[in-house]
Amino acid sequence: MRLSSASSMKIFDAARTAELLPWGAVVDALETGFRDGCEMPVRHHHRVQAPAGEPDATLLLMPAWTAGGYLGVKIATAFPGNASRGLDTIQGSYILASGETGEPLALIDGAELTLRRTAAASALAARFLARADARRLLVVGTGNLAPHLAGAHAAVRPDLEVAFWGRRPERALAASRSSLLEGLATGTASDLEAAVRGADIVSTATLATEPLVQGDWLRAGTHVDLVGGFTPAMREADDETVRRSTVFVDTRGGALVEAGDLVQPIESGALRAEEVAGDLHELCRGLHAGRQDASEITLFKSVGAALEDLFAAILLWERSGG
Repeated sequence: MRLSSASSMKIFDAARTAELLPWGAVVDALETGFRDGCEMPVRHHHRVQAPAGEPDATLLLMPAWTAGGYLGVKIATAFPGNASRGLDTIQGSYILASGETGEPLALIDGAELTLRRTAAASALAARFLARADARRLLVVGTGNLAPHLAGAHAAVRPDLEVAFWGRRPERALAASRSSLLEGLATGTASDLEAAVRGADIVSTATLATEPLVQGDWLRAGTHVDLVGGFTPAMREADDETVRRSTVFVDTRGGALVEAGDLVQPIESGALRAEEVAGDLHELCRGLHAGRQDASEITLFKSVGAALEDLFAAILLWERSGG
């Protein structure tokens, strides 16, 4: 890994961040990161008192570093009251520094970095877990992440056909027409059950607290990619989905504590923690082969990891010329 020097911090806005982080390259960078590893302390959560009459906010710090290489930290906030101001609830920045001297190198748009690395982690997992001939992707959700997920999966899976489903059909249509997906075959789905039954890969990116994907709908060989839920109260797939699937996670320390899609099935007895087959470290290091046969139903649950931010930021920095 090459370490560049810099006399002053460079700033990368959302457009420049997207330009320097094409999905395929990010997927490869994350594979390297999960294979090689890094120091990654538990993320810091802090409650922040919000203005009077508004829900309290959250400050999130996600540090990671490689010895003698690079050091980075994502600083993110969640201010629920921002909706009434016309602002995004989640705000954030990423600071990349030298791991030799601590010298600040780059200030990177945190939202774009997070979208890119989150989508890339799903595509990386699908390399190991989706069938080699998987061509039909269903994206459940219509938020900012939805077209990124489609783009990332398409970057590593040629000839992919993508359908978007959302509670509001007009938003599903808008997601399918995103400029991020130029040249990709896209459309919308009106019937969620029928769309799940016909998909090879089902990727969810919602804030649901009640399951949307039902295990009874899954046909043999499907890969389920659960991305949206990030608290124990959030849920995108039901217990039957978990029962029928071989379950994988990005990191055990994160997903088994923070993800309602796993926490709740463990509480109900539908899943035992020791039944989680593997994580991205094990997949990328060849310690688990991933999908075992064409009929297996696989499930990947991600909640995000500081490693993903760090290796995406390193990629950006080195592609920029440092």
